[in-house]
Amino acid sequence: MTESPSVLVTGSSGVVGTALVQRLLEDGTDVRGIDRHPNPWSDAVQDVTSEVDLLASDARERLPADVDTVVHLAAHSRVRDSVTNPLEATENMEMLSTVLEYARETESDFLFTSSREVYGYQGQTIYHESDAGLRDVKNPYGASKAGGEALVEAYRECYGIRSCTLRLSNVYGRFDSYNRVIPLFIAQAARGQDLTVYGDNKLLDFLYIDDCVDALVWSIDRMSSVHGEVVNVGSGEGYSLLQLAELVVEAFDADIDVTVDSNRPGEVDRYVADLQRSRQLLGFKPDWSLEDGLDETVEWYTERPALLEEIL
Repeated sequence: MTESPSVLVTGSSGVVGTALVQRLLEDGTDVRGIDRHPNPWSDAVQDVTSEVDLLASDARERLPADVDTVVHLAAHSRVRDSVTNPLEATENMEMLSTVLEYARETESDFLFTSSREVYGYQGQTIYHESDAGLRDVKNPYGASKAGGEALVEAYRECYGIRSCTLRLSNVYGRFDSYNRVIPLFIAQAARGQDLTVYGDNKLLDFLYIDDCVDALVWSIDRMSSVHGEVVNVGSGEGYSLLQLAELVVEAFDADIDVTVDSNRPGEVDRYVADLQRSRQLLGFKPDWSLEDGLDETVEWYTERPALLEEIL
């Protein structure tokens, strides 16, 4: 039996990071995490997490001496915030540069999580990996991910780092305390507030956290065959934000109105992931429908009313 690789997860206190480290611990993997914040959700994850700010001048010296694989999740990840403060995109690149240099020094494999934001909106609904282009990016966050992909590829070409990039759709589920669309809708519905949908034609691909973690774990295990690849990871299904809002309202069985407003600057109108490559390379097939994933997510949040009050 092949021994599983030791893994460093950056951003281990975030939504995906917490769930990934939990899974790796359950699998018996030698895993360590770093984050600039302590983990608020899991004592087990916190026990293997070191508080490191990747923007600090001594960040690289504070990383573990040696690991087999780095999973780089740490980033400013909210699109709206990047539009308000575009310097967040620069900081994303700085953090990536620090971790890539660490991987070069330790000769570690490198798994980079990119985003569907690299596609922007080009008029179609379904996007294949070959559809991405620098001039298609619509916001600073997407630009930081497109630039990040290029830097990862440069390190692979120049220094021989084995790397793989996963372009994630909209990840949702437990551990999210930010006002992204699904937590925001759930919090508003729990308070009995009406919901506002921005973009009457907006259609997006929502990826449940457990499916996302499956893809990450399979990528770690298959690095010898997926290095150099860029792969979409999503549900492969499109839902309008109006449908999403109606599903949330239905979950609360409340008298809540849903209104539609115009799309906001920097936001993508339509995106569904083409999953052909992820099926071929990773054996990836999402298990969670949006309806089932939302049921789990609503239950998780309603068990934490104090958290719902913080999401505005």
